[in-house]
Amino acid sequence: MKKGLFIFIILFFLAGCTSTVRVRKGDTLYSIARRKNVPVRALIQENHLTPPYTIKKGQLLKIPQQRIYTVRKGDTLYSIARKFNSNVTDVARQNNLSAPYSLKPGQKLVVKSWDNSVSDADKSSLNPPEAKAKNTPIKRAIQIPKSAQGKRFNRPVLGKVIGNFGPNNAGVNNDGINIAAKAGTPILAADKGTVAYAGNDLKGYGNLILLKHDDGWFTAYAHADKISVKRGALIKAKQPIGTVGKTGGVKTPQLHFEVRYKTKPVDPNLYLKNAK
Repeated sequence: MKKGLFIFIILFFLAGCTSTVRVRKGDTLYSIARRKNVPVRALIQENHLTPPYTIKKGQLLKIPQQRIYTVRKGDTLYSIARKFNSNVTDVARQNNLSAPYSLKPGQKLVVKSWDNSVSDADKSSLNPPEAKAKNTPIKRAIQIPKSAQGKRFNRPVLGKVIGNFGPNNAGVNNDGINIAAKAGTPILAADKGTVAYAGNDLKGYGNLILLKHDDGWFTAYAHADKISVKRGALIKAKQPIGTVGKTGGVKTPQLHFEVRYKTKPVDPNLYLKNAK
């Protein structure tokens, strides 16, 4: 795989992650954390803030990012978790590791640079009353032109949705939906387009297909068992492009499906025909 394409794929999935944000009128730490999809505690730690966590219009805040750690001789998952103020369970989940968590020098691990815990006092100071009352999953809002708002995609596979768009109870954000289906079930292109990528270079996604559609739209299909298309191929709507599998960071057959507008993820259920 060419280096340039791999960088494009990485940017595709990490697009929208900025290192800083300028505080706007009416902003709170809670609203910024919600907008940037990071824990409130992460913002506090990254910017060395203290109670009552007051921020001002025009203030520049750092947005915490994930980091890549290279395993050294003598490292254990426990020692790495402690180093980054995390815990073994979180680090293992991020890197799809299973017990006994054997590590090798030179191995690359994704690690967090913050502590997810938020005290009751922090919650009282940071969470607006309406947010606590609703206690609903937060979804990222993006600007989509009126000319593109009516876009609808075909369902790539039929099955039960086992993972919804947005953050789950564990605080992990899902940029798409996960649909359970039998292994070997054909994956159908959600619309006509061009294969932008077909391979397994992104850890956790397994066999992955990206389709580029008209007007700035993309769709992604992950955890495939087999890929039946190649990069650059022109694809028709509902054309088989692979089969359902359990490659990457999943244990049961399923399809991870994403819809993106100019790299920004949107809830697929809002753009699927006959969405249930």
